[in-house]
Amino acid sequence: MDTPNQKFNTAVSPTWCPGCGNYGIWQALKTALFELRLETHQVFISYDIGCFGNGCNFTKTYAFHSLHGRALPPAAGAKLGNKNLTVLALSGDGGAYGEGIQHLIHSARYNIDVAYLVANNQRFSLTAGQASPTTRANAKTPTTPFGEIKQPINSLLLSLMSGTTFLARGFAGDQKHLAEIIKQAIEHKGFAHIDILQPCVTFNKENSYEWYKNVIYKLEEHKYNPSDRKKAIEKTQEFELENKMPIGVIYKEDRKTYEEQIPQLEEESLCYQKLDKINSLQK
Repeated sequence: MDTPNQKFNTAVSPTWCPGCGNYGIWQALKTALFELRLETHQVFISYDIGCFGNGCNFTKTYAFHSLHGRALPPAAGAKLGNKNLTVLALSGDGGAYGEGIQHLIHSARYNIDVAYLVANNQRFSLTAGQASPTTRANAKTPTTPFGEIKQPINSLLLSLMSGTTFLARGFAGDQKHLAEIIKQAIEHKGFAHIDILQPCVTFNKENSYEWYKNVIYKLEEHKYNPSDRKKAIEKTQEFELENKMPIGVIYKEDRKTYEEQIPQLEEESLCYQKLDKINSLQK
């Protein structure tokens, strides 16, 4: 296959709105997989429910379409079953930081070797643009017609403090930069969480491509050191304090993965192990 699209596109065309940020994320993901020379059968992706989750139909890899907020448990199960797979979980901000927030916390704590890509458009867009856990205060949506009165969750800070060993933020409007972040997340041994700024052109008129371009900047252009945990904590809070939004790798550390500490997985993946001695192992 000569291009990412030829290799990873299915025969099903996307149903996203024209201009949706999911197109940029989708292309960046396919580019990352292609440039890492991964084959379709070497990749397992678990999808949430929602606009981003519909990518299950458009991307040619092993796939599981999970329940809302539950993309991470099947991904963890796939990794434990076959540690040789490249495993990703894809979710929107509603599923990731709302219904599935506990799975984010514990996946980070376990340090399971999964890359978690969250398309964050600050809305529940597939169901007509209701406020999500990341919707900014005072924003008017179908469920907050007089303005959101709750403060948005700081998902990056929560993830970092829960134990994530690779934390990053990307932007759907910069496919090349995002593809590089995804490649690093996949190559990282441990739980990798990428929060992706994803404009919703239909239900979120405030946080447009132009709006993001005025507030984001690339960390690598400022000689940033992602191994500095104290600095990483500051970066996760920078928007609230300074109205600036860094993109790139915010934090990275080396720590044993959950799978590496399970003796049953030391030699071979579970899916290839024989069952003839299972009774003797139980004694």
